[in-house]
Amino acid sequence: MKKRHEQKFVVLSIVALLAFNVPFVLMFDSNEAVGGIPVLYLYIFSVWLLIVLFAYRILSKFYE
Repeated sequence: MKKRHEQKFVVLSIVALLAFNVPFVLMFDSNEAVGGIPVLYLYIFSVWLLIVLFAYRILSKFYE
């Protein structure tokens, strides 16, 4: 794997760690719901999906 791809994964891991850190998660811990889905669940799964998509994008460029 090229060095720049490794660096992108390190940055992505740090961003994921910060996004799932307790202070950020507690900001979305409320009784509110968007479309019947609690905001906390929506935040967690949205961030997770974005991380997976960015990782896929990095890996797809690696295999080109």
